[in-house]
Amino acid sequence: MKVTLQVQGMMCAHCENRVIQACKELDGLHEAEASAANHTVVCDYDETKISVDQIKETIEAVGYDVVA
Repeated sequence: MKVTLQVQGMMCAHCENRVIQACKELDGLHEAEASAANHTVVCDYDETKISVDQIKETIEAVGYDVVA
């Protein structure tokens, strides 16, 4: 399953990588793509292993705000 999240606070490639690395730690996440320019994070995940809320919490734990 794929979800696109609106994320505020990402400014550069370092920010994108920080979000991607944090998400990759989640069991059940297949792929994550972050775009500072578009303020989005797109995650492909296994909904039987993790939830969107867990992904949001992970992004927020590294310092960014998930707004949608």
